[in-house]
Amino acid sequence: MIVFLALGTNLGDRLANLRLACDFFEKAGLVTVDKSSVYETEPFGVTDQPWFLNQVIKGECAFSADELLSVSQKIEREVGRYETYKWGPRVIDIDILLFGDEILESEKLTIPHVGLADRNFVLIPLSEIASDFIHPLLKKSVKELLNECEDDTIVRPLLT
Repeated sequence: MIVFLALGTNLGDRLANLRLACDFFEKAGLVTVDKSSVYETEPFGVTDQPWFLNQVIKGECAFSADELLSVSQKIEREVGRYETYKWGPRVIDIDILLFGDEILESEKLTIPHVGLADRNFVLIPLSEIASDFIHPLLKKSVKELLNECEDDTIVRPLLT
């Protein structure tokens, strides 16, 4: 199954956090097909905190959606995530954006990710690696969603 994952971090060594999460995914059985550039992004929701680094990963795996959620949560803990508050600072945050063209809504998981179409920090890196991918519910390409997005938070490529 082709999956798209959003990674975000604004605490500690942010680049190392992204790399570590990617390494853990590889060890867990997710084959990385593509990665976006890393972007530095203004905080969304709660603005009084450090800026984030965000990246989107395209991967291939044999997991079910629930298994991928469990693996993602385990990796968050391994990288050092601890609970804060909604939209608060994070050592790492991993969101399942898309799981093939599947649509899923359960108590634990909603796919496609509910905020995908409203957030530049997700759409910009996703568009970099999958601009023609069609959102299964909205029936629009990622590029179209980005063009229609009204989020005006700053998202800029990280200069390394």
